[in-house]
Amino acid sequence: MKEADMDEIRVENEFAPLRTVVLARSEVMIPEAAADSPDARFLADDWADNPVGRDMRDGAPERQAAWERERERFREVLERHGVRVLRPRALTRPEKTAAGSDGYANFFARDPFFVVGDRVIEASMRFRHRRTEVLPMRDLLMEHVYPADCGYVAVPAPEIPEPDDPSLGRGPFLEGGDVLVLGDHVFVGYSGLASNLLGARWLAKYLEPLGYTVEPVRLHERILHLDCALGLVRDGLMVVCEEALLDGVPRVLREWERIPVDLDRATALAVNGLPIDPRTYVTDPRFEDVGERIRARGVEVEYVDFSITRSLGGSFRCSTQPLLRRS
Repeated sequence: MKEADMDEIRVENEFAPLRTVVLARSEVMIPEAAADSPDARFLADDWADNPVGRDMRDGAPERQAAWERERERFREVLERHGVRVLRPRALTRPEKTAAGSDGYANFFARDPFFVVGDRVIEASMRFRHRRTEVLPMRDLLMEHVYPADCGYVAVPAPEIPEPDDPSLGRGPFLEGGDVLVLGDHVFVGYSGLASNLLGARWLAKYLEPLGYTVEPVRLHERILHLDCALGLVRDGLMVVCEEALLDGVPRVLREWERIPVDLDRATALAVNGLPIDPRTYVTDPRFEDVGERIRARGVEVEYVDFSITRSLGGSFRCSTQPLLRRS
C-alpha cells in the first residue's frame, strides 16, 4: 500500500471531529444464565424483551430487523456529516458454535478495542459471551491498522476463572467503554462489571512512558462503563451522572459546565450520546431534555431512536469505535 493511501489512525479526545469510525453490527445470543445474574443489574427493565439462549435473529426476527434499522439510521446520520463508516464482518458459524452456552456478541464496537492517540489496543472483556467479540473486528484491523503508522497491542488475556466464581477472575479486564480520552489524560472507569483496577494498571504501564496520565474512576455498581456516567460533549461541557462517580467528578473536569443526569437515566443510557464534532451531537429522542440543554449551548443535536440498542445495555458511543478523531 502506498503511503498516501494509508489510513491515519488517531484519537485526540472524545469530541474532536470524527472522520473514520467503526459502527457495530447487530448480532447477539444472550446466555440463559444472564436472566438471573447479578451482573445484569446495569440493564434497564426493557432488556427482558430480548430473547435469551437463542440468537436474536432466530428468537425475535422482527426485533432483529428493527434493531438493524436503528443502526442503519445512525449510519445515515454519520455519513451525512461526512464521517467515513466501516463495518465489522459477521460472526462465523465456527465462532458461534465455539461459544456454546456462554453465548456470543458482535453488537458494540466500542468495547473490544479502543484507540488512544495513535495506539490501537485490543481489550480484555469480562463477560464470557463477549470475550471473543474482537474477532469480527480483526479483518478491519488488518486492513486499516496494520499498514498505518500507529501502534497496535493487546491487553493480556484474562485468566480462566473457576466455574462458580462470580467475579469471573482477576482479569486483567479493560474495555473500551471505560476509556475516555482527553488529550494526554486518559480516564478508566471500573464498577466491578467490566474493567478493573488491574486493567487500568496495565494501561498505565503501557501509556505512561508515552507521556499519558491514566486516572482510574470508581463507578457505582449499576454502571457498566464510564461512558454511561460521563460524556464529554466539547471542551468545557459534559453530560454527567455525579451519583455514579463515587469519588466525585475527576479534578481535571471540575471547572467544566455540567448537564446533570440522575442514576436511573444514566442506566437508561442518557449519557451515552456521541459527539460527531464540537458542534454536533447525537442522542436518543427519549432524552430530548438532555439534547435541548445541549442545543441551548450552541450544539446541533441529531436524534435517532435507539430503543432496542439501549435495551441491550449500550447506545451511540457504545456502538462506535473511532479510528480517526482529530482536529
